[in-house]
Amino acid sequence: MDKNTEKSSRSRGRILPEHGPVDENGREKLLEVKNVDITFGKGSNAVRAVKNASFDIYRGEIFSLVGESGSGKTTVGRAVIRVNPCAAGEILYKGKRISGKISRALDREVIRNIQMVFQDPAASLNERATVDYIISEGLYNFHLYENEKDRVRKVEEMIDEVGLLKEHLTRYPHEFSGGQRQRIGLARAMVMEPELVIADEPISALDVSIRAQVLNLLKKFQEERGVSYLFIAHDLSIVRYISDRIAVIYKGNIVEIAGTDELFNFPLHPYTHSLISAIPIPDPILEKNKHLYTYDPSIHDYSTDKPELVNIGHDHWIYGNQEEIRKYKEQREANVPLKPITILSEEEKKRKEEEKRAEGVKAADLSGANYILTRPKYDTGSIWLVILSFLLPIPGLIAAFIFRGKNYIRNYKACKKGALASLITIGAVSLLFMILLFIATL
Repeated sequence: MDKNTEKSSRSRGRILPEHGPVDENGREKLLEVKNVDITFGKGSNAVRAVKNASFDIYRGEIFSLVGESGSGKTTVGRAVIRVNPCAAGEILYKGKRISGKISRALDREVIRNIQMVFQDPAASLNERATVDYIISEGLYNFHLYENEKDRVRKVEEMIDEVGLLKEHLTRYPHEFSGGQRQRIGLARAMVMEPELVIADEPISALDVSIRAQVLNLLKKFQEERGVSYLFIAHDLSIVRYISDRIAVIYKGNIVEIAGTDELFNFPLHPYTHSLISAIPIPDPILEKNKHLYTYDPSIHDYSTDKPELVNIGHDHWIYGNQEEIRKYKEQREANVPLKPITILSEEEKKRKEEEKRAEGVKAADLSGANYILTRPKYDTGSIWLVILSFLLPIPGLIAAFIFRGKNYIRNYKACKKGALASLITIGAVSLLFMILLFIATL
């Protein structure tokens, strides 16, 4: 069976269309996420992890979803592969809804066309299966081969494409390094010939040198096979290298979407500004003098004027209320690239340090918990203080209050512990003596 015959046999009985809808710019929409809410729990314990998320992924592009831990990145990715159900909104693949309840045949097509590469390469591989079986499992389930010879050919070609050897097929995952395991996970996904791959932080657990190799593999499959990616990450420096477009997510809200160059030249939302300012600079002197911008969500007032995700032109979407959108448009139309990374001069750095020190002294509470943190050097709480206070309880209590006044907290606790133990013992012995005396007089 030649490739054309194989392709036509695959398309027979297909539910999903060959191509998705086209937008006004002529780009084919492979995936559409529309006003998606994802909630965990019920009633008063419900947590709204993703709020009104909307974005499109076009055929052949790498679309990155960036945000800090707990922002909802992985939750969105798992919703696309139908692991997390949508509480509201819908997800369309090639214009056909794949969220919610769908037919078994459509579900199989979604699994076949959308694959996932996981963050932890060790946990995502079956330790009891050989590499050959791990890569072949999808082929078995969907019978994507003519005979055993064809299956072996596909697996060997794929293992070679990801940079591993044919001898590795008979080994088990525990025999490989983290980077090699991630290559196996990538081979398992790519052997299915997917159109969309969800890459959930695929390089965060890898060494820096190995990260570049895995990223180059992803780019290679994009260029040679036209694979589209939803690339989930928290490191903007890596995302800048690999992405065509980037969406920034903060606490379940997508706050900005733009092309890679557009986003880095015009990071309009303050949260995007803070993420870019946190990118490390290779020069240690510049990194030392860099001013780190911290995002404060309290700067937004959404009490009356509710925010929404708006396209301000240049295919640049941003989240804000009407007043904020107006300011963002003015900034963008000025067409002056913004500089989220600021390098301070020595004088500015000293002034900033002095201001922080002054604020720290002003905010310090010298009585109570903060004062306890400034523990003196010889505040050891020695066992000998406990013993001496037990033998001499009254002097021990006096010493305890002196230590407390001088902030020797451990010594104070040791003396107090010994003195109280002694007083309790004396009281118990005295009570017992009085009981015995009373019994003797009867």
